[in-house]
Amino acid sequence: MNNTLPPYKLFITLFISLFFSQAALSATYIYASKVITAEDAKVLSDKTVVVDAGVITQILDGKIQGDADDTFVDLTDHTLMPGFMDMHTHITFQNEGTAGYLKRFSNNEADYALAGVRYAHRTLMAGFTTVRNLGDNFNESVALRNAINSGVVVGPRIYTSAKSIATTGGHADPTNGMRQDLMGSPTPADGVINGIAQARQAVRQRYKDGADLIKITATGGVLSVAKNGQNPQFMTDEVEAIVQTAKDYEMTVAVHAHGKEGMKRAILAGVDSIEHGTYMDDEIFKLMRKHNVYYVPTISAGNFVAEKAKIDGFFPAIVRPKAASIGPLIQGTFAKAYENGVMIAFGTDSGVSPHGENAREFEFMVSAGMSEMDAIRSATYNTAKLLKVQDTLGTITVNKLADMVAVKGDPLEDITILQDMHFVMKNGQIYKQ
Repeated sequence: MNNTLPPYKLFITLFISLFFSQAALSATYIYASKVITAEDAKVLSDKTVVVDAGVITQILDGKIQGDADDTFVDLTDHTLMPGFMDMHTHITFQNEGTAGYLKRFSNNEADYALAGVRYAHRTLMAGFTTVRNLGDNFNESVALRNAINSGVVVGPRIYTSAKSIATTGGHADPTNGMRQDLMGSPTPADGVINGIAQARQAVRQRYKDGADLIKITATGGVLSVAKNGQNPQFMTDEVEAIVQTAKDYEMTVAVHAHGKEGMKRAILAGVDSIEHGTYMDDEIFKLMRKHNVYYVPTISAGNFVAEKAKIDGFFPAIVRPKAASIGPLIQGTFAKAYENGVMIAFGTDSGVSPHGENAREFEFMVSAGMSEMDAIRSATYNTAKLLKVQDTLGTITVNKLADMVAVKGDPLEDITILQDMHFVMKNGQIYKQ
């Protein structure tokens, strides 16, 4: 039997073999004048980070350009950092005030999904390579996540809760504000529960829907068409049932909460993070430290709604006083939480505030007393720990995924330059340079 290939087939085989062997050998060499690895508070100078097959493989001294087949990125006078992570977004819609409330009656799932494509791109270009999405309308963020992961759409890595879980009339009840014949009785599949059995059912439905984590609205909220913005809205046994069931499915639990009692019930039930946390006090700070619960501040959203509340007609009449009273308090609460040693993970509530402006949160955090380095680590090291992905993300470390961003200048001297992103890499692929 003759195993000799015809000449043309031999040529094609050799060409393919050579092409892929060269591709496998090529790497990306990124030189930066300064590198914040976020492993600690140290700043490295004059380093080259080598990326191969989407992973950080080396951190070298000096400006190393690699071989002729390698890609070299010169970030002289720039600071290289891990890709930022925003732990509170709503990436498939954006606040439009009263006009936005009407879209609940006109928008289809496809409308939200397509809007998400636009907002996801803005978010990535702003330097946020990973986000948590905490609540959508039709589970469209699950489809968006899958499209991004498969390379169909450009955007950040998404960990989504899909629909939030609320109680009847609670902050995330999607029928709030509707007339009686449209209101109906939403079910756990719609994200509305009453009692332990329905609480467990809602978690299992989120798992079935493809969610990565659970988000509940433990108190009233600012933008829901309901009077109270801070009352507790889950009984203790309901929160406990959600947390217990979520743990069975290896899902974390994020908790929207403004009022103290709702936060207290959630923390004692074993949740992973408190979002907003407007009316925290010393007792809540102590409980959060004791139970290792993260605080996700969302100062951007608080400041945004406070400003818009000054505009006649921007919000519905029932929403406006909540926005005016609760919004301005979040930055002050954040300052106290930081002073009291609460673990803080970066989050903006983008979707309430505009997508693509996520980095303004750094400015608000620093103006409230947080150090520039702590602010950066809150969006890298801390967020990776909250997501439980610290083995693969969150720092510039050999063998971790190559998510990195860079700005010109030194953000430790001027944190506002993080709003002008010059370089974005996710999974070793350059999206902005």
